[in-house]
Amino acid sequence: QVQLVESGGGLVQAGGSLRLSCTASGRTWTKNSMGWFRQAPGKEREFVAAIRWIDGRTVYADSVKGRFAISRNSAKNTVNLQMNNLKPEDTAVYYCATSAMYGSSSLRDYDYWGQGTQVTVSS
Repeated sequence: QVQLVESGGGLVQAGGSLRLSCTASGRTWTKNSMGWFRQAPGKEREFVAAIRWIDGRTVYADSVKGRFAISRNSAKNTVNLQMNNLKPEDTAVYYCATSAMYGSSSLRDYDYWGQGTQVTVSS
């Protein structure tokens, strides 16, 4: 089992920034990637960004490229998501997750999930 705890969500005005963090514990040696997903009310959960643990290679959804940056701290088993120039359409619950795959953007490749943290962007 892997336990994931997210933090850093909140309310911000459009154009502002937030930084999300996710700390993993438990059987963390099983993870090859960590990713961020989000789910807005009435919508399906969607991929945001992922990072390969071994080399830090990243992949992003087109909707966040150039605005969001994912990073990892191997010593702390933490992955961060720096979100800049936030837009109202970024409003969602953000979830971190781990995968045994390398850098997947597919939700079904992720097997452990955090509880989520709310991000609200006002216009």
